[in-house]
Amino acid sequence: MPDDARAQPTADVAAAEVAAEGLAPPGGGSVSPFLPLRQPIFRAVWFASLASYFGGMIQNVGAAWLMTSIATSADIIALVQASTTLPVMLFSLAAGAISDNYDRRKVMLTAQSFMFAVSIGLAVCAWLDVMTPWLLLAFTFLIGCGTALNGPAWQSSVGEMVPRSDLPAAITLNSVGFNIARSVGPALGGIIVAAAGAVIAFAVNAVSYIGLIVVLSRWRPPVVERLLPRETLGIAMSAGIRYVAMSPNIRSVLLRGFAFGFGAIAAQALLPLVARDLVQGGPLTFGLLLGAFGIGAIAGAFLSARLRAAYSTEALVRGSFIAFAVAVAVTGYSTVTVISMAAMVIAGASWVLALSTFNATVQLSAPRWVVGRALALYQMATFGGMALGSWVWGTASAAYGTEWALLFAAIALVVGAALGLRYTLPPLEQLNLDPLSRWQEPKVAVDIEPRSGPIIVTIEYIIREEDVVPFLNVMAERRRIRRRDGARHWALLRDLTDPKLWIERYDSPTWVEYVRQNQRVTQADAAIGERVRALHQGPEPPRVHRVIERQTDSLPFAPARPTQDMASPMTDPRSA
Repeated sequence: MPDDARAQPTADVAAAEVAAEGLAPPGGGSVSPFLPLRQPIFRAVWFASLASYFGGMIQNVGAAWLMTSIATSADIIALVQASTTLPVMLFSLAAGAISDNYDRRKVMLTAQSFMFAVSIGLAVCAWLDVMTPWLLLAFTFLIGCGTALNGPAWQSSVGEMVPRSDLPAAITLNSVGFNIARSVGPALGGIIVAAAGAVIAFAVNAVSYIGLIVVLSRWRPPVVERLLPRETLGIAMSAGIRYVAMSPNIRSVLLRGFAFGFGAIAAQALLPLVARDLVQGGPLTFGLLLGAFGIGAIAGAFLSARLRAAYSTEALVRGSFIAFAVAVAVTGYSTVTVISMAAMVIAGASWVLALSTFNATVQLSAPRWVVGRALALYQMATFGGMALGSWVWGTASAAYGTEWALLFAAIALVVGAALGLRYTLPPLEQLNLDPLSRWQEPKVAVDIEPRSGPIIVTIEYIIREEDVVPFLNVMAERRRIRRRDGARHWALLRDLTDPKLWIERYDSPTWVEYVRQNQRVTQADAAIGERVRALHQGPEPPRVHRVIERQTDSLPFAPARPTQDMASPMTDPRSA
């Protein structure tokens, strides 16, 4: 936190982040989800994305049902879902770092073109009748890799397509579009697979990418000038991990998201077996069950704002865990399609309520410079739970039957709800996480390069004895913020000859990292700096020293010749 900064009280809330997850905008009222369609580029991308969503849902049905035809093991069938979610767990963080450092339009174009090529290969192999279970899993895994690369760039680029005032409605409209495809797409996929086979389903998915590729190729977003050099991929990823590790609220979300993904994925991973074995149906029944799940998701999206106003964050999440557990248990024991569809409606609503609440908590706990990576880590945790759950529940289904596997998943969801007793989610606080933008790069009298370092910073405070305890408390929070934003080796020192003198010390690996760290300070962080300065009793503001470490062992020098009257503290036994 800059030491000469002053907090600016403000009522400005990151409205985009709030309304993005169904929260009411500040001051009440509602925003029409159709306003962003006035923007030509957003309108074109939205409709092209809707077509791509439909293609993806149709492809999922085709892949899942084809696997039931060429594989005899339940665990292999369940791995179709795992192969789609596993890449998100493995590559989301790298994709988030890439989207923060490179042209997002080009990143999306690369991802869409890659998925287009893979989908063509999938359709050709299916048409030539050379498909094997492991080859099908490989294709779905590669499509999942493209999805992992595309996701962070797409989420971050919406703000470049619409004005800030329309951003909440734009994100809401994206959610509506996806859930429309989730509701209708699986049923349409079931019809296509039943009438024409999986090959046509795969071909339809390949064609669905073309519109979005054309739209992105024609889009020319404004180029944002970068004041600092790009972070390398490794540094950017480590910065995101460090931020999340030093943010208790986000850590709780990651744990709960993993628990929810692990238990809830059973409903989708085992749904082909539910359609085929429990309710004695075919691909159309499978599509209807997926469609019921999508209808529930739409209902949950529209009810989310009202439910968040009536219940706390933790109560809403626990209720979603329990409701999903009930839906999974009912699905496991139902032999009637209508009853199973009703359970899927409940599961879909619970799915959206839980995941959107997790997503909102992450977004409201991270500033814009790292929100993509924070969301990527959240997705890695959640999709990692889904990938592991797909394998576990598929194995359980092969060993004990689909009914028992779904019951075990319901028990896991109840355990996930109980985790809230220890890892309670925080309320959705409306923090101002905009950059403070008050720190200016200091002028130095020594020639340094951006890569020069390490840079060591010390700050001197004069603290009265009666203020020591509150000073230590507020410095504990400052330590967390400093380390979260990139400071290393933070320490708080007290002068032995002057007890009122306290020294804060930390270092940054290079000068450019020191500048970057200070530019990450948010409006909310400034309150900590104000509390520290209020305790400082000196006639002047806290004194700041910035020094650069220099090595001397590499410099040429003439060693002194030892004499009999010279005693070295390293060799004199009395020095011990």
